[in-house]
Amino acid sequence: MLIDFLYVNADIFAWSPSDMPGIPREVAEHSLDIRAGSKLVKQCLHQFDEEKRWAIGKEIQMILVAGFIKEVFYPEWLANPILVKKKNGKWRMCVDYTSLNKACPKNPFPLHRINEIVDSTAGCETLSFLDAYSGYHQIKMKESDQLMTSFITPFKMFCCVTMPFGMKNAGATYQQCMLQVFGDLIGRTVEAYIDNIVVKSRKASGLVADLDETF
Repeated sequence: MLIDFLYVNADIFAWSPSDMPGIPREVAEHSLDIRAGSKLVKQCLHQFDEEKRWAIGKEIQMILVAGFIKEVFYPEWLANPILVKKKNGKWRMCVDYTSLNKACPKNPFPLHRINEIVDSTAGCETLSFLDAYSGYHQIKMKESDQLMTSFITPFKMFCCVTMPFGMKNAGATYQQCMLQVFGDLIGRTVEAYIDNIVVKSRKASGLVADLDETF
């Protein structure tokens, strides 16, 4: 019955790709730039108990319906899902991209310093904190690199259509995207550290105008 889970329960999820069109590719997309000659790594499927198989199936169905992943065949790279138990006792599914990450050069684009962001808010009468919804998944993977992100599950093999967590340079790609999206608002009324955003208003009377300009 667990294998059937991926197909019979599709109607319980409300997401669809049209609900979150994401960031246009001309603004930002994530590429791997795998070093030439890198050794291809195909991991064998790990064994999972019944509880973990169910958790994987549920997570896969959700992100499949949302359009974050797609089924693949004959991938050259293959990773395994890893389940991490959250504080509430539920499982969070990650993918072990260790081997793939080793084959990718580091993007030297710097993240902003937290202390500088905090200092920049000094004297502001109001601060509005925003957290991007499924932020990483709003950025698409470069189409020619999608197959390299393949991972194996007890059900099928999939690859990422959008930028996944655990991928090398994902934070740098996201930070570059934020600078591109907010433009000259950065440093003036907006500060962004990856997907954590703060709108700073020098005067409380300007809060609505600052939020309006940001959105």
